[in-house]
Amino acid sequence: MYRKLSYLILVMALTNVPARAQTPAGAEIRAATAPTELDMYCAGVVSTQTVPQDTYVISGVESEDRVVYHASDYVFINKGANQGVKVGDQFLVSRTESELLRQPWFAWQEELTRAMGTTYVDLGILKVTTVEAKTSIAEVQQACDYVQRGDIVQPFTPRPAPPYKADTKFDPFAPPSGKAKAMVVTTKSFGQLAGQGKVVYVNLGSGQGVKVGDYFRIFRYQGEHSEVAYQVPATAYSMYGFGATPRPYSWAELPRDVVGEGIVLRVGPNAASVLITASQREIFVGDYVELE
Repeated sequence: MYRKLSYLILVMALTNVPARAQTPAGAEIRAATAPTELDMYCAGVVSTQTVPQDTYVISGVESEDRVVYHASDYVFINKGANQGVKVGDQFLVSRTESELLRQPWFAWQEELTRAMGTTYVDLGILKVTTVEAKTSIAEVQQACDYVQRGDIVQPFTPRPAPPYKADTKFDPFAPPSGKAKAMVVTTKSFGQLAGQGKVVYVNLGSGQGVKVGDYFRIFRYQGEHSEVAYQVPATAYSMYGFGATPRPYSWAELPRDVVGEGIVLRVGPNAASVLITASQREIFVGDYVELE
C-alpha cells in the first residue's frame, strides 16, 4: 500500500494535478456556458486521417539564434502570392506528436493508441501580415505551445464551442447509460492522469457516431487489475486486519466507481478529444467512458 501511495503522490506532483476532488458531488461544474476559445483551438486531435503537410513553417525572425516562436512573434511560411495567400489570411498550426516513453500504463494501451491514429498537437493561430511571391510572414496570434520549423500549417477553420449541458449537477452514482463504451487511452501531452479542465483522448470517434458537444461519463470498475501500476489485490472486498467478506467478489459484481465527465471538443474517425468538466478525484488513463 505504501508503494502505491508513494507512486501516486510522485506522479501527481510531476503533473501538477490536485490529489483530491475538484468538483464535489452536486456542485456546479463551472460558471461558463461553453468551452473557451483556448479550449477549442488547443485541444488537439487523434486521427487516422492524414493532414496535408505541403504547407509549413520555414523559420522566423532572428532565425540565426532562435529555434522556437511564441505569441506575437513572426514566422515565415512556404506559401505566398503565387499560391493565393493574402494579407489577413489566418492559418492553424499543428505538429504530429508521439509518446517517447513507451511504457504502457494499462493493458491494451499500445494497441488502442495505434488504432486511434496519429496525434496532432494544436500549436496556435497565425495571421499573415506580409506576402511575397513564394513566402509569407505571419504573426503568431494565439499560442497553445511554441512554434518551430517544419510545423504543419493549414487554412483556418472555425471551431464553434458547443454549449455545456443544461443539467450542471454531477451524479457520482449515475447508472449505466447503455450507450457505447470505450476507454481513456491517453491525455494531452501523453500523461497518466488528469482532472477538471484537462483534455483526454478516448477511443470512440465520428466513425462510431460521436459528435462535438457529446458528453462522456468516466468511470472505473472496482476490483479490476488492468493497470501496470502496483495494486494491492482484493481490496474491494478484503483488507488484512480490516475485515473481509465471506466470499470474493469480481469487478462485474460490484458497483462501478463514477469519477468524472467531459464534453467532446474534437473528433477523429476513431477518437475524441474530451475536456473534463467534472472530476470527483484524479482520472487515470485506463479508466472507462460511456456516452451519456
